[in-house]
Amino acid sequence: MAPLLNGYTNGASRHLPEDPSIVASRFSDIPSQIDIPVTGLEAEEAVEVNLEELLDDPTELCTLLEQEGVGKHYWMVIALAYAKQAKVDHAIEILSKGLGTLNRGNPKEKLGPLSLTCWLYLWKSREAPRVIPEGQPVTETRLKDFYLQAATGCLNEASRINPAFPPLFLARGVLYLLRASLQPPSKAAAPGAPDISDRVDTLRQSIKCFEDALRVSAGRNMMAILGRARAYFSLGKYAEALDGYQEVLLKMPHLQDPDPRIGIGCCLWQLGHREEAREAWERALDLNSDSKIANILLGLYYIHDSSHYATTDPAFGPIYKKAMTVYTQKAFKLDKELPLTCATFGSYFMMRKSWATVDNLARKAIEHTDVNAVASDGWYLLARKEHYQDRPDLAKANDFYQKADMARGGGDKGYLPARFGLVQIQILQRDFDGAKFRLEKIIQQSKSTEAMMILGALHAEDVFRSQVSGIKEDKSAEVRKAITLLEAVRLAWKDPQKKLTPDTSVLVYLARLYETDQPDKALQCLQQVEQMMINDMPNKEPPDGVEADEPWAAKLREQLSPQLLCDIGCFHFNMERYDQAREFFQTALNACVKAGEKDDGIDTDALVTTISYNLARTYEAAGLLDEAKQVYEGLLARHEDYTDARTRLAYIELRQNPTEDGPKAMAALYETDSTNLEVRSLFGWYLSKAKKRAPNIAEDQEQRHYKHTLQHYDKHDRYSLTGMGNLYLTTAREMRRDTDQDKEKRRKTYEKAVEFYDKALQLDPRNAYAAQGIAIALVEDRKDLTAAVQLFSKVRDTVKDPSVYVNLGHVFAELKQYSRSIESYEAALTHNRASDPQILACLGRVWLLKGKQDKSPSAMKTALSYSHRALALAPQQIHFQFNIAFVQIQLAQLIHILPESQRTLDDVIKASEGLEEAIESFGEIAQSKNPPYPRHDIEQRANMGRNTMRRQLERAVQNQTEYEEKNAAKLQEARDLREAEIRRRAEEKRRMEEQKEVEKQKIREERDKMAQLSRELAEKRAEEEKRRDEAEYTTDEEGERVKRTKKRKGGKRKKKGEDSDTGTEAGDGGEDKAAKKTKKKKKAQSTEPSSAMGSSNEDGVAKSKKKRKRLARRGGKEDKFKSQEMIVDSDSQDDDDRQAAAQLTNGQASNDEDGDTQMRDAEDEDGETVTRQKPRKRVIEEDDDDEDDEDEEEEEEEEEPSNKTTAEADAEEHGGHTGASFADNPHGNPVDESVGAAGDAGARELAMSGAPTVVS
Repeated sequence: MAPLLNGYTNGASRHLPEDPSIVASRFSDIPSQIDIPVTGLEAEEAVEVNLEELLDDPTELCTLLEQEGVGKHYWMVIALAYAKQAKVDHAIEILSKGLGTLNRGNPKEKLGPLSLTCWLYLWKSREAPRVIPEGQPVTETRLKDFYLQAATGCLNEASRINPAFPPLFLARGVLYLLRASLQPPSKAAAPGAPDISDRVDTLRQSIKCFEDALRVSAGRNMMAILGRARAYFSLGKYAEALDGYQEVLLKMPHLQDPDPRIGIGCCLWQLGHREEAREAWERALDLNSDSKIANILLGLYYIHDSSHYATTDPAFGPIYKKAMTVYTQKAFKLDKELPLTCATFGSYFMMRKSWATVDNLARKAIEHTDVNAVASDGWYLLARKEHYQDRPDLAKANDFYQKADMARGGGDKGYLPARFGLVQIQILQRDFDGAKFRLEKIIQQSKSTEAMMILGALHAEDVFRSQVSGIKEDKSAEVRKAITLLEAVRLAWKDPQKKLTPDTSVLVYLARLYETDQPDKALQCLQQVEQMMINDMPNKEPPDGVEADEPWAAKLREQLSPQLLCDIGCFHFNMERYDQAREFFQTALNACVKAGEKDDGIDTDALVTTISYNLARTYEAAGLLDEAKQVYEGLLARHEDYTDARTRLAYIELRQNPTEDGPKAMAALYETDSTNLEVRSLFGWYLSKAKKRAPNIAEDQEQRHYKHTLQHYDKHDRYSLTGMGNLYLTTAREMRRDTDQDKEKRRKTYEKAVEFYDKALQLDPRNAYAAQGIAIALVEDRKDLTAAVQLFSKVRDTVKDPSVYVNLGHVFAELKQYSRSIESYEAALTHNRASDPQILACLGRVWLLKGKQDKSPSAMKTALSYSHRALALAPQQIHFQFNIAFVQIQLAQLIHILPESQRTLDDVIKASEGLEEAIESFGEIAQSKNPPYPRHDIEQRANMGRNTMRRQLERAVQNQTEYEEKNAAKLQEARDLREAEIRRRAEEKRRMEEQKEVEKQKIREERDKMAQLSRELAEKRAEEEKRRDEAEYTTDEEGERVKRTKKRKGGKRKKKGEDSDTGTEAGDGGEDKAAKKTKKKKKAQSTEPSSAMGSSNEDGVAKSKKKRKRLARRGGKEDKFKSQEMIVDSDSQDDDDRQAAAQLTNGQASNDEDGDTQMRDAEDEDGETVTRQKPRKRVIEEDDDDEDDEDEEEEEEEEEPSNKTTAEADAEEHGGHTGASFADNPHGNPVDESVGAAGDAGARELAMSGAPTVVS
């Protein structure tokens, strides 16, 4: 049932009386004194007992009652008086003695005292401890269960006397409720399976007892309804419980003890209506300000509300203070033994680390409560107390956490904070597997972000421990799990409804997990940590007049952790963002100084040393070697034994002075720190660059150095293993391969190199240099180019070294994928190798191969350009000079074989010049001391160019000259033709545009004429309408314009031959009309309309054609009924009407209305009357109510005599009109109908439609 916000059911009774005496309280019916009748005295005398000042020992009073043999009423009233003063034990003692005296009477007299004794035992049960208090002997302590058994005995005895005694039902229901509170909650059953635990069965029995109590009371027992609602609440049926509490409040709105509003609020809370629950509890507090339950429940509401804010949020403090000081503290003052208040206050003292107070309050909550959830809170407080000690007793804490969990059912229904505490205890006990298992169960049930955070941290710690220990174990699954869980927590921070506070530890874990594979994401995590720390600063906003720019941000960073700034700088360094890395390292140094000023306990010297070294490495990587040397020397001034700084200084000297100071610095370093593996590695690199090539690998100095390192210092030194592989690889590449024996020896040397590389990869699977060596061996030994490309591609994603791109270029060149090879070589040039002549020579070679493949002179010219650049960087290298000559020879050969259409004379001439330079270069190379190829071969190539190719190019020059001359003439001719065609098309286009312009001008003139004609017609129509209005209206006696009226016809007819008022103008038309009047017995004739525009003869008399038609009867006989007669129009008449309409439409540019106006104006100008036959219905008027309309039509006909036809005049002569019915023709002869075309727009439209007319 939904809570009613405007009635009693939400706990807000708006019509309570102001008189508090109406509200009943407990024991209000107990009198202040009672008179006990005494035998032997006069009948009216009795012993008066003051029930407000009772004796501490009721023995004397009980003796009096026994001697006098009073009834049960006296025993019960006195017992209740003691109970009213909270002396329950004395009340039970009195009732027990009273029951002894009642044994001699009627057994039913014992029902009341037994029932009262049962209630008193139930009262004692609620006050008794749940478990044995600490420090008390077991024999002297009576627990709740003892009093419940005593109450059960009383009920059983009463039930044997009368099981249908009504008070027993209610007492038994309460007994079952209290018994269920001592039973552990049921564990989660399988989905769909019924809950058959003892606690659920006990609660169901209590519901049955309460329903029996309601039945016998005809539904008036409110305590039974409250008990049933309480049982439903314990079963988790909160909606049914809410209905019960609301029913009580509706029936008894003044009830305050117990207050149903408390139950309503609890049900609403469980149903998720937090605000409505608060309103119900506040209403209960309004009615009774000393309600300890309402106070503590409101305190819990505000504690829950404060949990939505972080403790650092300004909104947290006021809400939490209100919860503790306004409500919880007041509830505790009202009743210091209330279990719920004790449990709530215990959490407050837990934060203040008042361990003794926490222990006292927690044990009170456990011992005195009859609610399992409150007992769970008490056990949880004890567990936290033991957990948070400086020397925690983990065994006790674990036991208390388990009891707190079991008090709420355990398993899936247990107490989540207690289960979380168990996880923490397992972590402290280093039971990580058990903690992970429990956390996974928690996450499956609740999706707790705290559980996901700890589980992700545990998986991450496993990965980090594996990395530190060097255990070769695949931890990729743990990495994925940790990242998934921690990212889920990070995503939950963005949900505004959860109001979670971000935790920097989550981001730090993610940064460490992303560090190897996804450094960009790791950097984002650290930057988010930086921003969170800046946001938490109290003075993060710049002062007035200072802009929030980069200098201000750097100043704020100086207040952050130096370790964080150093880590961010390292990520920028690895991403080759040296400027940003330098800024962060410098800021980190400043932060170290400020951190040392704030806390003297911080070892700032170690931080400054590490950050300064990183700063020097950044200077070195950025090419600022002098600044790097200055920082390294500063470090050595503070720490003379800093080997890493000395190593970097020796390396810088080798780069700056490879022949003098560099070797000296290297020798001094190796002499002092020859046992340091980093120093030995640098010395091995130095030997590889400065040694002389030895004919035998066993005599090589570098090989001896690496071997000595592996044998005497560290057999797993990865740099020495990789260096040994490089030595054997280089040796195998230079070995002879003339015979099979040489080939076999060469293959074994490659295998030896691969063995060293493989060993290095076993120690470090991410050793990209070893993987690259294996790929080179595959290419050179087995020619497995495809596998080599895959290896090099993986190495390229790991190592940002130019050698990787150079090797990829070699492989792609071998695969004849010259475009990809060029891309790889150019990528190598961008990695600080722009001045490497070897890469430039490789690019020249690939462009040469591409030019030969594509027969592209431009590609060969590019190859020649790269070859010139390589020679410019190393002019002493004679093989670069040979490369230039060779490319020039190849370019000359390509130009010679190309068709004349694909080359130019300039290309041939330049190729000839290059050939001459190549011949000269070959001669010089052949005469050098160490030519790259045999002198004989070089001289032969020069002779071939001098003899053969020179003549070929001379002929090519002649042929190309003739071709281009002929081609130039053809091109000129084609160019002239094209220009002529362009001119012709332009002229034609111009003529067409002029023609179109003339046509447009004609159209504009025609439109102007039509517009002018339309304006003239509109003016004429306006004048015509004005004349018609003047003819239709007149001025009355008062001077107002009124419509002309016509006298009703039917008066005296005019004689034949007299002029009619409505007759036509003088002329032939009038004569025809007079002639027709003499022929009344003949059929009426209609005039045929003339042409659309009409015609006039010389004397100005209109002659119109006439066409007559007959109405023929079927069968040749006259019909009896008029409705059977039909007028049929001829088709020719319809065609004429359509032609006239078409002429009117086509002759005008405006709409039909303008055309009609033009027709009428034209007729008026000629002074002629053009009649048109138009089909029209003949309607037999059955209603005479429209006579006024007919009269108006007749008046209009009389006012326009010039538009009347002859037939209309005849009809008017006889007192009819053109639409007369058959009643006007007594003989029933068919009548030909026609109307005038002019002056009747509606009739004209019907005539143009050409539809036949039917007379009904």
